[in-house]
Amino acid sequence: MGKESVARKVFLAVCFALLAACADQPRGSHPPESGSDAALSARVKAAIATDVGARAAGSLNVESYGGVVELSGFADSESQASQAAQAAKKVQGVRSVRNEIRVKSS
Repeated sequence: MGKESVARKVFLAVCFALLAACADQPRGSHPPESGSDAALSARVKAAIATDVGARAAGSLNVESYGGVVELSGFADSESQASQAAQAAKKVQGVRSVRNEIRVKSS
């Protein structure tokens, strides 16, 4: 093995490492919430607790990214899921709501 061969292998290893570091996030993953997103999520959760009830709010997940709020988790009824989405839409700073709430089966 000559110096040229070793240098080439090191170069290729560095290239592969850099390429791997530049890889995109897996589909379906979200970047971590910023401070303002976390505050918006907390305000939305409080609004849901007020409008729909603390029990309902406790079984829902609220995440936000740049004013886009995603609701997930389980509701007792379709009406409860809809009320949660409506409560979220009324919160200042919310641009849109993705309602991914599932209704519990009886």
